[in-house]
Amino acid sequence: MAISIIITIIYVLTPVLIAAAYQRSQFVRRAGTVIIAYAVGLVLALGGFVKMGNVPALESAQNLIMDISVPLAIPLMLFNCNFRLWTRSLPKTVVALVGGLLSITVSVVVAFFAFRNSGIGGLDRISGLMMGIYTGGTLNFFALGSALRVDESVILLVYAFEMLVTFPLIMFIVAGGYRLFRRLLPFPDESVTLHSDVETDGGVEDYSHFFARRTFGRTMLGLLLAVLFLAVAAGLSLLITGVLSELVIILVITTLAIAASFSERVRALPKTFELGMVFILMFSIVVASKFDVSCLNSSALTLMCFVLTIMCTTVLLHFIICRLFHISGDLFTVSNIGLLCSPPFIPPVVGAMGNRKVLISGIIIGLVGYAVGTYLGISVAYLLKSFVD
Repeated sequence: MAISIIITIIYVLTPVLIAAAYQRSQFVRRAGTVIIAYAVGLVLALGGFVKMGNVPALESAQNLIMDISVPLAIPLMLFNCNFRLWTRSLPKTVVALVGGLLSITVSVVVAFFAFRNSGIGGLDRISGLMMGIYTGGTLNFFALGSALRVDESVILLVYAFEMLVTFPLIMFIVAGGYRLFRRLLPFPDESVTLHSDVETDGGVEDYSHFFARRTFGRTMLGLLLAVLFLAVAAGLSLLITGVLSELVIILVITTLAIAASFSERVRALPKTFELGMVFILMFSIVVASKFDVSCLNSSALTLMCFVLTIMCTTVLLHFIICRLFHISGDLFTVSNIGLLCSPPFIPPVVGAMGNRKVLISGIIIGLVGYAVGTYLGISVAYLLKSFVD
């Protein structure tokens, strides 16, 4: 129990220490706060520290942090945005979204026929699961698992493999891989700077005076407003669906944050973006600490290859479409992460790239994926069922 408490404290305090180190350490600025956070989480996971704790208690703490960190971070990171300017990039965002959905659909169908005779049982339903998780994330994945009546052991195995192939993609991007996409897609970024303040030489984050008394009070007003939005979103979710729906909560929070950003007083609140990044760093550490390679075994290698094939084909097809329509490298990156990994992973990637322009585009693409993922997953599963021998 003591170890679980210590690990939870590490989850909460490490992001603050990273923020403090960012202004003082050139290494931290070059590496990026997100990659440092992921590194801390991986040390906890691969070093076996997480498994040493009380598992139920630690899992509860992990789930709580993941449940509240991103819903608080999203409004904080959007408060300083000027959304009147965002509509200029709407056409490109739509192309990136449609291209991503088309790429995922084609990839799942192609992978199904490529692996149809490989001995994987219930491949049509597993294809539906992959369609759901690569357009709507975990939310749609487990909803589809129930709707398609997939065995629980298969659901957990597929989810573990999806994490194993997706996590390296996230690590590649936040470690600097986005620069490769910028070179391969060197088109003008039609997204416009939504932030009211000027980006510093250190990148998208500026933690100078973050801990100063003169800014602390007004920054806390932003946090209080974000907490209020979360409470409203949770209440509406319970009222509309009867449960705490991640989809409803994120939709409501994002809508309220956008509406609030039209107020000059809200946009003038200092360091809300950086405070949001602190919550994102917290989220990143927890996600990385949950990384587990123990699920790998030789009998499941084919299934992992199936999952890997879908992801690689999706990224390649989406890249080709974005190349044809002159989509910028950063918009391509966030649209991929928004669909393959869901909206909560957009802010960490945006923070690593140092480009606030594409934040709202990535979130919107991910939210649309949430909305259509379950429908697409069920449709694809039933379509492919007729081809099962």
